[in-house]
Amino acid sequence: MKLLAVALFTLIVVIRTNECSQNWFPQNLVTTIRKETSLIKDYVKEKGRNIKQFYIDNVQKKITSYLGLQRRESEDADKSSRFKRKFKDYIEDAQTKDYMVFDSIAPEVHKYPCSRDDPTIEMTTPQLIAFYGYHSESHTIVTEDGYILTIHRIPHTRNTTDLRPYRKTVLLHHGLLGSSADWVVTGPNKALAFILSDAGYDVWLANARGNTYSKAHVSKKTDTYSFWNFTFHEISQYDLPAIIDYIMENKGWDVKINYIGHSMGTTVLFALLSTKTQYNKVLRAGYALAPVAYMSHVRSPIRLLSKFSDNIAYLMKLLGANEFLPHNAVLRWLSKHACEINHYEEAICENSMFVLCGHDDKQFNKTLLPLILGHVPAGASTKTLIHYAQEIRNDGRFQQFDYGPEGNFMMYGAPLPPEYPLFKITLPIALLSADNDWLAGTEDVDKLYVRLKNPLERYVVPYKDFNHIDFLWAIDAPKLVYYKLLQLLDDGVVTSNIDLITNNEIN
Repeated sequence: MKLLAVALFTLIVVIRTNECSQNWFPQNLVTTIRKETSLIKDYVKEKGRNIKQFYIDNVQKKITSYLGLQRRESEDADKSSRFKRKFKDYIEDAQTKDYMVFDSIAPEVHKYPCSRDDPTIEMTTPQLIAFYGYHSESHTIVTEDGYILTIHRIPHTRNTTDLRPYRKTVLLHHGLLGSSADWVVTGPNKALAFILSDAGYDVWLANARGNTYSKAHVSKKTDTYSFWNFTFHEISQYDLPAIIDYIMENKGWDVKINYIGHSMGTTVLFALLSTKTQYNKVLRAGYALAPVAYMSHVRSPIRLLSKFSDNIAYLMKLLGANEFLPHNAVLRWLSKHACEINHYEEAICENSMFVLCGHDDKQFNKTLLPLILGHVPAGASTKTLIHYAQEIRNDGRFQQFDYGPEGNFMMYGAPLPPEYPLFKITLPIALLSADNDWLAGTEDVDKLYVRLKNPLERYVVPYKDFNHIDFLWAIDAPKLVYYKLLQLLDDGVVTSNIDLITNNEIN
């Protein structure tokens, strides 16, 4: 077939070359040859396509089907829908079998324990701080509603002979399932707490009620529902004010505190400032890492739970009535089916924080995994997770806990829970986000940014794979986030002073 095509093509070239000099050659013959050549080419192409399709339909598909393989493209296209169907079937199966199906699908015993012969794995936050050569303090606070919190402190850098605490003050608040350890596990020159201390800040590390360091109450036992009956709302209304007030009592009422929060640590800041507006004047500025308020564009598996968030009793039965257990059956199922398992990732995907937030393989320091898993998850209430699931379901609303129409009337005097009035926030706030964040989607952060009265900065990490957890433990977190944060902390002095002068002139 190719030889025939070449011969015809050569003939046409010869004919076209002699067209001008040999007028006697019949023109209709040239046209005929051209048409036939075109038909031959089309015929060859069509046969080629048919042969290729025949191979795909009758050979390739049978081979891949026999071997149990699938094309990558179809995997990517169907993965999300198949995962949702599996989760729905899993929940329905759990209901019919009275939840006994959990352990058969996702056994509680881990097959891939992650350990290392390193004493730091067993160390607490104060011990880790001391281990790295910094001065460490622990302070105990009782909230207005009786929860006993332990907060940690690095009053000055390790390289100074002056042991007086620095005047510049910063408060770091962890996210859901986190603790004060989040800010120190990566060590000097990497962990934000140490970087801030070396930069001349008196560093305070919060611990919210229910986590490893704040699991106590003046009258409630920790294994009761009444102890765990709280969400991030109560943390914002009781824990955070108590911590801020304690720092001011310790350092003087004129101290200006810089607030840095991650994930839920940003949620409680927005809830506090919009409801107890006096703290807008107490704090110096706010810096929100992976800010979470609006949650319409969440990619985390928590979005699957949002469909059931109007049935609080059912979700409590699924996730645990009190504490959100680190190895809860639903999380074990999600870890089994939602994670791409390979090598060390088995341990990561057994951990509820990574399952909900994701992880970045290129930026994750694998050698720190045993230490991180020794501190995460640190504990949280199931009700807090349900509250976040409600935020996803109630598209476009940043609101208090939804108890249903009857419960809302009893709690709030209205059929819907009140939204947090973000327009009342006057504190200068910088938002630092990432495009690959499963929980703080770009569109949601943009929506939050335009609702802030006094935004300092809208910074997007210049690395496309940076995700929610990377703000804490990424290899390049200092270069991609923390140095920018230090710059904003310095610039915030000028911004805050200008705002203060402006407000005084108006008043």
